[in-house]
Amino acid sequence: MVTDFLQNLFDGLSTGAIYSLLALGLVIVYRGTGHLNFAQGEMAMLAAFMAWWLSDNWLPIWLAVFACAIFAFGLGALIERVIIRPIAKRSVFAVGVAAIGLLLGINALAPFIWKVSHPESFGSLFPNKTTSFITIGGAHWRYENIGVLGVMLVVAGLLYLLFQKTKLGLAMRAVASNPESAPLAGIKTGQVLMISWGLSAAVGAVGGAMVASLRGNVDSSMMFAIFFAATAAAMLGGFDSLVGAVVAGLLLGVIESMGASYQPEVIGQELKGSLSLVIILVVLLFRPSGLFGSKRVERV
Repeated sequence: MVTDFLQNLFDGLSTGAIYSLLALGLVIVYRGTGHLNFAQGEMAMLAAFMAWWLSDNWLPIWLAVFACAIFAFGLGALIERVIIRPIAKRSVFAVGVAAIGLLLGINALAPFIWKVSHPESFGSLFPNKTTSFITIGGAHWRYENIGVLGVMLVVAGLLYLLFQKTKLGLAMRAVASNPESAPLAGIKTGQVLMISWGLSAAVGAVGGAMVASLRGNVDSSMMFAIFFAATAAAMLGGFDSLVGAVVAGLLLGVIESMGASYQPEVIGQELKGSLSLVIILVVLLFRPSGLFGSKRVERV
C-alpha cells in the first residue's frame, strides 16, 4: 500500500511539474496583460520541434533546448508586438480570438515547416535506462522524473528572483498592477509587455522540451491535453501567482495519478484528464481568484 502510494506520488509530481511549467508561462502573460494566451501550448510545441531539429543536426540536446528557449523568447515578443498589441487596442475580447487563431495556425505550421507526418524521435534530457532510478519505500523514482521536477523548481526560483529582486521585475509588477500609471513613472510599457510574452514563451519552450524528453518524440498534438491541464493549474493557483502555479500544477498531477490508480473503474487513465475540467468549473463557481490569487477590488 505504501509502495503504491509513493509510486503514484512520484509519477504525479513528474506530470505536475510539466503542468507547473506551462502554468508559469500563463501566469507571466496574465500578470502583465490580463490576457490568457491560448496559444501557449502550441508555441511550446513549435519550440520542441525546433529543439528536435537542432539536436538532430549539429547541437547537443541541452544546447538545443537552450537555443529553442531563445527562439521562443523572440517569437513571443514578436507575436505581442505585431499581433496582440494592435488587436488589444481595438478590442480586449478579440485578443482571445487571435490567440485561438495562433493555436490553430501554429499547430498546422509545425508539421509543414519540418515536413513530418508522424512523431519524430527526441533524445532524453536525463538518464532514462531501465536502471536509472532511486528506490524509496519500494517505489522507483526515475532520474528523468526527478530531473523534470528539478528543472521546474529552478525555473520557478529564477522567475521569483526576477520579479522580486530586479528592476525589470519591478517594472513588470508595476505594469501589471496599474498599466495606465506605469508610463508616468518612466516605465516603457511596450517593452515590458514584449518581454513578458517573450519570457512566457521561453518558459513554455522549456516545458515543451521536457514533454518531448519524457515522451521520447515530438508531434503536433503533444501539447493539447497538457495545455488544458496547465490552464486548470493556473486557474486553481491564481492567475497572478507564481507560487500558486507551482503548487497547483504539482497538486493536479498528483491528484490525476492517484485518481487513475485508486479509482480505475471511475477515472482510469483515459478519463484522468477530465479532472482538469472539473477543477476549472469548481474554481470558477466558488473561488475565481484561485487558491493563491489576489482578489480584485473595484471602486465605485
